[in-house]
Amino acid sequence: MIALLTDFGTADYFVGSVKGVILSINSEATVVDITHEVPAQDIETGAFTLFAAHAAFPPSTIFVAVVDPGVGSKRRPIIVSRNGQFFVGPDNGLFSYLYDTGSHQTINITNEEYFRHPVSPTFHGRDVFAPVAAHLSKGLDATVFGPIVTDEVRLPIALPTKLKEHVWAAQIIHIDRFGNCVTNITRELLTVEKQKTAKLKVKEKTITSFRSFFVEEDTKEKLFAVWGSAGFLEIAALNRSAAKKLKVKRGDLVRLELSER
Repeated sequence: MIALLTDFGTADYFVGSVKGVILSINSEATVVDITHEVPAQDIETGAFTLFAAHAAFPPSTIFVAVVDPGVGSKRRPIIVSRNGQFFVGPDNGLFSYLYDTGSHQTINITNEEYFRHPVSPTFHGRDVFAPVAAHLSKGLDATVFGPIVTDEVRLPIALPTKLKEHVWAAQIIHIDRFGNCVTNITRELLTVEKQKTAKLKVKEKTITSFRSFFVEEDTKEKLFAVWGSAGFLEIAALNRSAAKKLKVKRGDLVRLELSER
């Protein structure tokens, strides 16, 4: 199985060309789409979306992830192997969440024998990443594509920072299409017991309501927190955009205050 994630959209020929190259090399491949609607050149959104989706796929899945504003430059093409899955794409931070949540091996793709020629300097998704993924799906060992590297480019993914006893500075790391604000708060930091008396402070708002699901009670005019499917705490508003209500964007701070008891 080869899963695709890009910022190409679907109005042009780009996605179709990537699939055509893959199937020309391995007609037995199953090619599926995660999304092609990552905002253009938005590596951070691409990285989060890939991380949120990858665990739903079976072992041995090959992901082709292309959000690549540096295409044609000196940025490296890479393969990341992790927990039996493979990730093919640019070394620009797109795989950062994967690096920070498990052991992995990274290959710098240098063996041009497996590229589609001539290689367009503006379309490595078609001419480098797609053919490499297709050859990989035929059982080739990742090491045939190039040397192992350990200095991958990483996004500055923030972890909650302890400000003082019982107080943490967290951050909004993603806002989905519904306006839910995904924070970098995990269950390891905010246990079920702690959230009973915890407070979230964003801009001028204080959030004390923690829900198990969106329609647990009438919350039409109330902001609340809920554990999202990617494993992070989200701030939401029923049938409304929490991001608009709070007037926040990705990167804005969330103050987590825990009970002193």
